[in-house]
Amino acid sequence: MLARLFTEQFAFSRGDSVVVIGLGRFGGSVARSLMRLGHDVMGIDHDEDPVHEWADLLTHAVQADATNTMTMRQLGVADFAHAIVGIGSDLAASLMTVMALNELGVPDIWVKAMSTEHGKIAQRIGAHHVVFPEADMGERVAHLISGRMIDYIEFDDGFAIAKIHAPAFCHGRTLAESQVRERYGVTVVGIKRHQEDFQHATPGSAVLAGDLLIVSGATDKVERFAAARNSG
Repeated sequence: MLARLFTEQFAFSRGDSVVVIGLGRFGGSVARSLMRLGHDVMGIDHDEDPVHEWADLLTHAVQADATNTMTMRQLGVADFAHAIVGIGSDLAASLMTVMALNELGVPDIWVKAMSTEHGKIAQRIGAHHVVFPEADMGERVAHLISGRMIDYIEFDDGFAIAKIHAPAFCHGRTLAESQVRERYGVTVVGIKRHQEDFQHATPGSAVLAGDLLIVSGATDKVERFAAARNSG
């Protein structure tokens, strides 16, 4: 689940080359997801066992010291469009790997951070994106447990996308008539009706009881709209 959340935040073009460093449970799951999405994935790990485990599942799997810039250059890492550092248990190795990737000029470096300090240092030494998967998952689960949302993704710029039950005040009205955007400052981007295909929402889209809405907007506004599900 954490790996899925991490992968959902990527904005990669299909077929982009990605190097995943650290093939533990998290890094391996991310690598598998990226392969499924059509990316060329090289996995690198310092230990032999995970490399053997993933050898037949990834485009390439290599046992190497990712903190060594020369070794990374020889592996062709500088030619990859994206790098994901999934090392979580060794802070020094994670940061040294970021430094090596930055020195190689990798244009898009993502780092799994285990603490705020880890993330801040990673950004200062060259990481372009820092993700806190455990913290993000905690936030997501809290929203789901509240019962207001069926699914929820929050991005690091205060923007969120959620799937919620259509609030009562929307039932039997078009989106224009219920004035969702004007009242709550969120955008309904899609509607899913039972046993029907997903449909992109327009101002003229009608909402029925039982419909699911895909909503986007500022996190606090999405939360406020989700809380209005029983309002009239």
